[in-house]
Amino acid sequence: MRRALLATAMLLAIPLTAQAQGGMDMLAKPADAKWGPAPPVLPKGAQLAVVSGDPGKEGPFVIRLKMPKGYRIPAHTHPTAEYVTVLSGHFHAGMGDKLDQKKGTAFAPAGFVAMPANMRHYAWTSSETVIQIQSTGPFAMTYVNPADDPTKH
Repeated sequence: MRRALLATAMLLAIPLTAQAQGGMDMLAKPADAKWGPAPPVLPKGAQLAVVSGDPGKEGPFVIRLKMPKGYRIPAHTHPTAEYVTVLSGHFHAGMGDKLDQKKGTAFAPAGFVAMPANMRHYAWTSSETVIQIQSTGPFAMTYVNPADDPTKH
């Protein structure tokens, strides 16, 4: 078990070390984040800030997503693993083919959830919420029910 944890830690450190050698991305204060509208693949109302990397290209990236109270992201998948840390507010996430607010788990600030590639999951907020997402690009999202995809409306 200890070897597996050490190997995982080393693998996670490789992209960060390589990135630091080419220059560091830094966000000294939350107020320094440059927020803009989230991409159209997400329901309207959210804002996104890129912290590190480029979600549109191959390689590691870190983004922040600011969502209003009552924001809902229907069931979807990503081709890469997604690591989510709650920075503020109340974030809820669950696994399955359809958003079900009775079955998800509530995450308060400092809460964390790791979702493997291709896992069907959904999310919603019960207050204005900011999450930080670490993943590997290019970012892609496929809705379980194609009718939920905002780019199709």
